[in-house]
Amino acid sequence: MAPIICSSARQAVSLIESGETLWTHSMGATPTLLLNALAEHALTKHDLTLLQLHTECAESLSDEKLIGHLRHRCYFGGLPTRSLLQQGDADYVPIFLSEVPKLFRSGEQAIDTAIIQVSPPDKHGICSLGISVEATLAACQVAKKIIAHINPQMPRTHGDGFIHYDKFAAVFEQSMALPQHPLAASDEVSLAVGKNVAKLVRDGDCLQMGIGAIPDAVLSCLTEHENLGVHTELFSDGVLNLIEQGVITNRCKKVHPGKIVTGFALGSQRLYDYVDDNPSVIFMDIEQVNDTSIIRKNPNMMAINSALQVDISGQICADSLGTKIYSGVGGQMDFIRGAGLSDGGRSVIALPSTAARGSVSRISTVLSPGAGVVTTRAHVHYIVTEYGIANLRGKSLRERARDLIAIAHPDFREQLRRETFDVWGLTV
Repeated sequence: MAPIICSSARQAVSLIESGETLWTHSMGATPTLLLNALAEHALTKHDLTLLQLHTECAESLSDEKLIGHLRHRCYFGGLPTRSLLQQGDADYVPIFLSEVPKLFRSGEQAIDTAIIQVSPPDKHGICSLGISVEATLAACQVAKKIIAHINPQMPRTHGDGFIHYDKFAAVFEQSMALPQHPLAASDEVSLAVGKNVAKLVRDGDCLQMGIGAIPDAVLSCLTEHENLGVHTELFSDGVLNLIEQGVITNRCKKVHPGKIVTGFALGSQRLYDYVDDNPSVIFMDIEQVNDTSIIRKNPNMMAINSALQVDISGQICADSLGTKIYSGVGGQMDFIRGAGLSDGGRSVIALPSTAARGSVSRISTVLSPGAGVVTTRAHVHYIVTEYGIANLRGKSLRERARDLIAIAHPDFREQLRRETFDVWGLTV
């Protein structure tokens, strides 16, 4: 059955009724026009639930007027939802990113409507989910109806993200630029962290990393490496630079050799132009991208992630500031475990030594009350700050405390030594 062709985004979302559970496409493919229309439409409805990962440019749905009409249910928090989560006006669901599609496909989480943004259909009537497949493919497979914004500026990407035009209940077409995320400017601290992480990267490694100042700084320090590969949930401009310089060849990979495997891309227009109709970049279902059993098949897997806080035993908090939810579990553990099981694999948690303009040490004696342990101390491997590298694998608690204090900011080292003795009974 052909979809309803709508003259406005508001008409498209008018199919949504009270009590429905919705899914929104995420990251750079966030369907902003449809979500802005939903913010208006929701005021005429009640008890809507919006499932989501990180969204871009979706602040209209965070208006306090929507309380009671629409409630966010977040598998990952971001700028549009962070304040709602911290105020208790939205719900946070801690879950590995790899398991979100399983939640949908198993029926544990029902979805009434998927709201997505796609490329125009090709001659076969097939549209592409473009720069963000993540869990949206699974959501579309189980949703009772799909509402699509067809955007001629959405790249047509290779991999899993294909969906036939006839699967849509309603479509609205309008050309608009996708949100861009330029390379972060490298400050002195980020560059120092990046240089230390780069020391751990070997020629032929297969990389996973995120986005932001430190991942971008790491990538900028890898220009002298050879034959690197990429199997990552997120693909950014820093990776593109290394491809153009011949550093990333994907030659040594065992899973899709010669190709980049990713779940979503977020960056500049140059990046979006690169992935458009490019068979060397495969956008896959995040259940596959982040599957530990698949990740480990690539030898020398190098997982590079970040954290908000690390305690001296090696526990990693990456989703909250104490009890205040900041982001989400994401794929950190998926890749840290996959890298740990890979032949020659390693994982790194890279972070500045301090926060709050130097007033707080990110390396602490114990995690803040309520802080979530995203990566356990049994899984942690390398911790890197601007002051050095600590290898925690196979180390005792006393050895871990000693090595972590050595890479903490000098202003906090003595305090950490005293607290380590007082709290843990360990002399370091």
